[in-house]
Amino acid sequence: MPQADPTAIQVYEYLDYRAFLRDYYLHAKAVRRLSYRGFSVRAGLSSPNYLKLVIDGKRNLTQPMARRFAKAISLDRDATDYFAELVAFDQATSSLERDASYGRLTGFRSYRLARPLELAQADYHSNWYVPAVRELVASPFFREDARWIAKSLVPAITANEAAHALRILVDLNMLVRNEEGRLQQSDALVSTGAEAKGVHISRYHRAMMERASASIDLIPATDRDISSLTLCLGPAGLRKLKERIIRFRKEILELSVLEAQPSQVIQANFQLFPLSLDTSGGKRRLASPEVKRKDSGR
Repeated sequence: MPQADPTAIQVYEYLDYRAFLRDYYLHAKAVRRLSYRGFSVRAGLSSPNYLKLVIDGKRNLTQPMARRFAKAISLDRDATDYFAELVAFDQATSSLERDASYGRLTGFRSYRLARPLELAQADYHSNWYVPAVRELVASPFFREDARWIAKSLVPAITANEAAHALRILVDLNMLVRNEEGRLQQSDALVSTGAEAKGVHISRYHRAMMERASASIDLIPATDRDISSLTLCLGPAGLRKLKERIIRFRKEILELSVLEAQPSQVIQANFQLFPLSLDTSGGKRRLASPEVKRKDSGR
């Protein structure tokens, strides 16, 4: 049966199934005096506090159990499917699996109606040309013409994609109009919830690394710089290298701010990752020295 209570917690507003269960329980407790034991009875569970264990992160949900929970909450068919996918999203063990699950979540019509801004944020990070268009607006030679924008990017995109990028940037308040009506960059940043932030950032990096790979064939060597180094470092050396990359990113950002007449959008990628396990001390493991981020780099 669908939820009849107009004040009921709506599952489509969540990207964290434990948060949804917590809010549902608090609402049902206040409205219907539902207890953990009472929920277990409705879900046919032997443990009287199983719901609390799940909310507290001490238990995960299998797909069959997720659907039992949805039935106990009285979610309709679509909401049940969404909740089951939400469980899969939150319990995914790899970024690719999580990304695929997120894509299925955004396919639910009720989700799209409940979280339109979230969809714009997803588009911003998934399509390489959207941040490129935002930077192109900073050029004094910029023309607010979808065909001109489309042909200015490398590789060229369609006029529809260019118009789509402008709509996303305006929706996210990353582009605003000045007193003369000309589009200009604002100081707004794309801020996502903790649940989706990792997905968006992973999509952004994948999209930009794909562009870097394609540039080898598309861009003359004189107009690009793609190089790599293979090093053997210890934890201290790795920490220092990460710190230098962070400082270098800050220098590049400052350089762009001081540019007198920007005319071309440039993408600078930085990748640092291990090609072997850390073998120090007779133990094989991935080293992960802590380095605090001090700039706005992703």
